[in-house]
Parts: sequence; C-alpha cells; structure tokens
Amino acid sequence: MKFLFVGTNPENTGAASHFVALARAMSEAGHEVSAVVSPQGLIGQGLADANVHLRQARFRNVLDLRGYAAVFAAARRSRPDWLVGNFGKEYWPLILIGRLLKVPVVLFRHRTPPMKRLSAFLLPRLAYRFFAVSDYARQAYLDRGIPAALVRVLHNPVDTASCRPDLQRSSAIRRQCGIPEEAIVLGYFGRIHQGKGILPLLDAANQAMLREPRLHCLWLGDGPDAALLRERIAASSVPERHHVAGWIDDVHPYYSALSFLAFPSIRPETFGRVSIEAQAAGVPVLGSDIGGVPETLHAGVTGMLLPPHDVAAWRDAILTMCDPAQRLPMAAACRDFVQQRFSTRVVAEDFVRDLNGEGGNAAALTGDFSHPAGGASPRATWRISGMRRTRR
Repeated sequence: MKFLFVGTNPENTGAASHFVALARAMSEAGHEVSAVVSPQGLIGQGLADANVHLRQARFRNVLDLRGYAAVFAAARRSRPDWLVGNFGKEYWPLILIGRLLKVPVVLFRHRTPPMKRLSAFLLPRLAYRFFAVSDYARQAYLDRGIPAALVRVLHNPVDTASCRPDLQRSSAIRRQCGIPEEAIVLGYFGRIHQGKGILPLLDAANQAMLREPRLHCLWLGDGPDAALLRERIAASSVPERHHVAGWIDDVHPYYSALSFLAFPSIRPETFGRVSIEAQAAGVPVLGSDIGGVPETLHAGVTGMLLPPHDVAAWRDAILTMCDPAQRLPMAAACRDFVQQRFSTRVVAEDFVRDLNGEGGNAAALTGDFSHPAGGASPRATWRISGMRRTRR
C-alpha cells in the first residue's frame, strides 16, 4: 500500500508520537510511506532517519491555503492509496483533498469530544475510517450519538526496540541523576500539571519513603506546576530522595533506570503512551483507574490500578511494589504484554487488516472500489449528494 501521512503540528504531543510510530511501522512493514510534516518539532525529527519521504508544510489553521496547496501537491506526486491525518486542523483539508483526488481518508482522534458538534457529527461519517485510540475515547463518540460502526479503535503503537531493558543504561542514568545503584526507583514521566496527579503522588511517595529507606523518585517532564512541585519537594522530609530531571527530549533510555512507574492522573486520560513504553522496558506500572489508563496495562499482572487522588491507596501500592516478590514477576510479564498488544508490528498488521476489511463507513463511501496492482487498499470514487451516500 501507499500512504501519505499528514501531520504538520510542530508540538511534542502524544498524537505526534503516535504519528511517528505508526508511519515508521507502516514503512517497516514494507509499505510505501510519504509524510507532510512541519520543519520543526517531534514529527520531523522522529521520521528523519526512517524510510519515509518527507515534505515540509504547515497548517496554521483549517483555512490555511498554503497548507492545502502543499498537501494537494504531495498527494498528486505520490498518488497514495490512503491519506492519513492525526490533527484537528487537518481533518477538513484532508476530507476535501481526498474528495478531489478520489483517495480515501483515514482520521485518528486522540482526544475525546468536544469537537464542534457539526465536525463531531460529520467527520466519522465522511472519513473512510475514523479511529479513536482507546475504547474509552470511542465510547465518548458513541455517547454523542455517533453510530458504533463508524468509530473504530486502534491503540497507540510502541517501538519495543527503543524501549527495552538495559542494565548498563540503568546504571549510567542512575549515576547521572545521583540515585544510588541499590535504590528502588519510582518514576513519573510526563507533564508537570496538577491534573496529572503529581501532588497526591508526591504525598504518597513521601509517606512510603518514611517506611522504605531505599525508595527514591525520578521526575521527568515540565509544565505549569513544575515550580510548585519543586517547592513541595524542598519542603518535604526527604527532599534528597527526589530527583527532578526536567524536560528530556528522549525519555526511552530513562525507563531502564526505574523499578516501577506511576501514572497517577486525576483527570481522565484518553490513553497513556508512557504506560506502555514503561512496560516495554520491563517496568511495571501503577495507574489511575480512570479514562483510558486501564487499557494500557494488565491489572494484577503488569501493574496495579488505583483510585485517583487516594493518597493512602497509592502509598500502600508503592510499598507493595517495593517488595521484589511482588514487583519482579510483574516486570517479567510486562514486555510480552506490550509485544502482543501494542508493538508496531502488531498495530501495523491490525491497521492494514482493518483497511482491507469489507465495507467501511458505508455512509461516507460511494462508487466503484478497485484494488491497485498488488492487491492494495481500495481507492474510493466518492460522490457527494447531500448527507446521503449510495453505491452506484
């Protein structure tokens, strides 16, 4: 198959990580992949060494004519079987360009609603495939009245080669961060924001540290509450056992330094890439039982699900994970769990299987379906006649 991915968002977000991982996965699976990306940001950097033909552009907003022109020209040159989009600003441009060039469009949505009501109603009906990245996110669209057949789920893929256990890296990073080699290390990797549950986690960790002298915490990330976190750490009884590394561009090597990871959000998360990356590195996860987080781990096998904001429950779970008899069997199960459900190979196969499946969004497609040479994906001839679509 031939894919043109369009992701001109320059920000370092979970959606950008998904874009990079999926584009690389499709290329590694032997498909021909091109991408229209921003010259700055995570996406361009993440695909720079991949077998992906890159073209530079940027949508400032949904009406940016230069963005339309760049994507239209890229699609005319590469003649893809599929146009793939991840970001809201590009949804409508891709729908329109797909109609003009008779190329089916696949859209991924990384947030739960709200989109504007009209977009939330139309886009799942107009795209050939509309994917949410978790069952939790899918349900949010069904709750808005979108028919179940129009919203599918494809979880975030993770490159298990870049997230892997590595004892040498573990020792080097612990030395770099001033963490003793024999320490039990609880990690928090993510946005430093109160909605992520950082303050209840800090309270729970401090309480656990009073009972477990080997426990240390490694904090990676930045955000609006970074200064507050540092103040709270400085005022705690064990500030020397908290290690705040700030923003790290490539966190993958740092997973090896952890004994277990905390994902303590108190607001619903659509999914949670950090959870599956940690498990790919053999690191068990303590996660909030909220939103899409439960889909990222096997509770009782690769980690534990806990009530958000419950400091006592998190303290007790942290102490449980400090026990090697509890932690190590979970660590041993983590990587297999990720490889079977979230590896780039598995997700790429699921993606292709879905695209090659019978039907599609019947309300969005009309016309004849032909398969290009090699038995690739259907290319739809679309005819727009109001809100009703029929096959000729």
